[in-house]
Amino acid sequence: MVLFFNPFDNLVCILLGISFTVWFTLLLVFIIVPAIFGVSFGIRRLYMKTLHVFCVTLVYLYIFRGAKEKNHPLYKPYSNAIIAKEPTSLEEEIKEIRRSGSNRDLDSASEFEMSDIFYFARRGVESIMDDEVTKRFSAEELESWNLLTRSNNNFHYISLRLTVLWGLGLLIRYGFLLPLRVTLAFTGVGLLVFLTCLVGLLPNGRLKNFLSEKVHLMCYRICVRALTAIITYHDSENKPKNGGICVANHTSPIDVIILASDGCYAMVGQIHGGLMGVIQRSMVKACPHVWFERSEVKDRHLVAKRLSDHVEDKSKLPILIFPEGTCINNTSVMMFKKGSFEIGATVYPVAIKYDPRFGDAFWNSSKFGMVNYLLRMMSSWAIVCSVWYLPPMSREEGEDAVQFANRVKAAIARQGGLVDLLWDGGLKRGKVKDTFKEEQQKLYSKMLVGTQEDRSRS
Repeated sequence: MVLFFNPFDNLVCILLGISFTVWFTLLLVFIIVPAIFGVSFGIRRLYMKTLHVFCVTLVYLYIFRGAKEKNHPLYKPYSNAIIAKEPTSLEEEIKEIRRSGSNRDLDSASEFEMSDIFYFARRGVESIMDDEVTKRFSAEELESWNLLTRSNNNFHYISLRLTVLWGLGLLIRYGFLLPLRVTLAFTGVGLLVFLTCLVGLLPNGRLKNFLSEKVHLMCYRICVRALTAIITYHDSENKPKNGGICVANHTSPIDVIILASDGCYAMVGQIHGGLMGVIQRSMVKACPHVWFERSEVKDRHLVAKRLSDHVEDKSKLPILIFPEGTCINNTSVMMFKKGSFEIGATVYPVAIKYDPRFGDAFWNSSKFGMVNYLLRMMSSWAIVCSVWYLPPMSREEGEDAVQFANRVKAAIARQGGLVDLLWDGGLKRGKVKDTFKEEQQKLYSKMLVGTQEDRSRS
């Protein structure tokens, strides 16, 4: 049998071979090797500066000029509140309503007045109009469009030039950046699974710990480059140490990659199936991570015991925990679960603040699946963030776990420029607990009883 080869097919094969060779050579030289040694050629920061100059000199100029010519509002500034509120107590506000609605002396008023209803009605309307909880679970609105789909809901067609720029950006992001980043992501995850399995074959000792640390750092740094993440770390002298617990505000699943590319941590989480399960099983072979079965997660005492045993061994890596328990849109910090603060270990707070101008890192899990979310991340311009390592904190004498958690949360919010909220992030998928309603009822009841007691004394 005689086979005939088309010279054109040979030429295509040769060109494809050369392309793949050049591609992987560049990948090895500019991505993998620098990730191994923890160095950077500054390409990502140069890219970010170029993006910044582009936004300032072109995009913003066209938007401002076009909005002025079209005579329509450019944006609605994002604010943490649309209703001005002063910190006053329930009793003070109700007394003020009674004074304004009655000519009688306040002390001679009855235990209950119909005007009291207006206070609760007003607070209910205010909560509906300016819900400070629900808006933390949606992407932050930007002041100006950054040529990404979800950056500004108030954007309208302004000019042909701006539309052409958006189309050019779409071509660059999906035609060049996305394939490159997907390749890097598969490379990083593949190397993580393969190399941790190899390291896991070694006997426990210094060599295994050393190689495990290098493998984790290298793979996470490759994954960081897959997101074109430009990260600025501050106060590295406060980085978490062995035997401690690192707690941080939670915006996205990539928070783990952001922190783990600058230091090694023991992860805590539930055991999953599929690809995530493969990654978890390979990682635990090289490093003592803390994984729980689904049936064990709700057992608070078992979880606390496992964490306590881990931190007592000073040779083990610090545990990384996100006490909010859910992703918040990086405008605020919500209630920290007290479990990780009951152990008694040294806590290393970390504040993470993303710059949404180049790409929004927030994961709205009720709207996007994990794969969809990662594709949106990889098709953004870049992920830019700052990380602050705060001084270690310990539980003070007479301080319970809740008070300690709130003190750590306040420090993180203050450093990251975030709003400190007392609400539970679990409200993202659940209803308000009855205890919150009962607390308001108790305050009102106490005010009435107190007024009655005062009258009986007089």
